[in-house]
Amino acid sequence: MWYFRSPEIVFGEDALSRLDSLVGKHAFIVTDAAIASLGLVDRVREKLNGAGTSSTVFSKVEPEPSLQTVQRGAEEMRAVSPDWIIGVGGGSVLDAAMAMRILYERPDLAPEAINPFEPLGLGTQVRLICIPTTAGTGSEVTAGAVLTDLEAQRKIEVGSYEAVPDIAIIDPQFTATLPRQLTADTGIDVLTHSVEGYCNTWANDFCDGLCLQATRMVFEYLPRVVEHGVADMEAREKMANAAAIAGLGMGNSHIALAHAMGHAAGAIFGIPHGRITGLVLPFTIEYTTNVSAGRYLDLARMIGLPAQDEAQAGQQLAAAIRGLLTRIDQPVSIQAAGISPEDFEAKLADVCDRAEMDASIITSRRIPDRSAFEQLFRYAYAGQSIDF
Repeated sequence: MWYFRSPEIVFGEDALSRLDSLVGKHAFIVTDAAIASLGLVDRVREKLNGAGTSSTVFSKVEPEPSLQTVQRGAEEMRAVSPDWIIGVGGGSVLDAAMAMRILYERPDLAPEAINPFEPLGLGTQVRLICIPTTAGTGSEVTAGAVLTDLEAQRKIEVGSYEAVPDIAIIDPQFTATLPRQLTADTGIDVLTHSVEGYCNTWANDFCDGLCLQATRMVFEYLPRVVEHGVADMEAREKMANAAAIAGLGMGNSHIALAHAMGHAAGAIFGIPHGRITGLVLPFTIEYTTNVSAGRYLDLARMIGLPAQDEAQAGQQLAAAIRGLLTRIDQPVSIQAAGISPEDFEAKLADVCDRAEMDASIITSRRIPDRSAFEQLFRYAYAGQSIDF
């Protein structure tokens, strides 16, 4: 038995007008200082005022949001007793908003105790709206968040299917002015979500179509939006939609080896999440294909590759992804991402330690042991195709 969970999704031009009909007395808006300075939060507050809903703004979320910031936000919520929490921002902001919602409704829980398998009884005090300002993470439709515990100097994962946002508002105007580099970094994250959402061992009929469609959309629209930016609003809108579509697919199946490697290398080397997971994705495809364990043929055909079997599909898909990375000026090796040989060697053991412990590997179709992880990272550092 399995479940498929999704928010109410409002998308397309003027999707923000969904707030015109919001019923509630007070909204707690979670964002960061940069988004607040762009006037996007002001647009949200104008809509809320028109609906008769007052609002409070919490703009203290940092990149890689901390547990301490989330706890502070939940405490500030208790002072105003909101009907709605509204996250406005990228993946860090939306993760923080979701985590604040859990701690607001369940202040009795230790953060480490929050997991998808224990009922939390959410939804009796407040509801959650997510409005993404990047097209990549899919956090507007998913159930988990990664927080940094600054005191313990570690990352913790929190999440509950009960915390999936109630409403996701995907308005392309909110991603219109996204800088070129951030557009590429977050856009390639969509591809990793869609490919791994389709190819992991928990893949299912309800997610497969979403992942295939999102993959096609990334190959078609990401190069356009990176090249033309705000001048190509069709591509901007399609990538915003693709991020949510891939998020639904991945969030209702799972992720796999590229995320395990990306989480580890990204944290140790300081490479943005989307950039590093997109970089290692072709290597993990080759690694899986080499033992005939892949599920790549439909993905390859979806983007017009001439593969006749899984072996051809894996190799062609890996090459196509590297071609896409090159086209949008993304690195295709860890060395090209700016990591020196000395830094790589000094930190490789720690990277492998983290990758081995990452929960993403449990649904991979080929799971590396320690020596294979080290070899994978060495090949990925050099940009060498996997031959083992």
